[in-house]
Amino acid sequence: MSNLKEVNKKIEESVVSGYKRIEKETIEGYKRIENGVVSGYKKIEDKFVDKFLRKDDETIEEAKERLKKEQEQAIKKN
Repeated sequence: MSNLKEVNKKIEESVVSGYKRIEKETIEGYKRIENGVVSGYKKIEDKFVDKFLRKDDETIEEAKERLKKEQEQAIKKN
């Protein structure tokens, strides 16, 4: 009976270890995809602000801040 318990314990450890590896790789893969998507979006957003919304004398970040303030003011008016 003791031998059966040992075999079951080894099987349990193997299954749990395999599950944890799969879980870790899945989460890491998701994070890589998420970071890539967010990075790509930020690049597109910056290019759009630079091309269409930025005034001549301001940086992209300054333009974003100005737009955010304008949006907040418009919301307050309504």
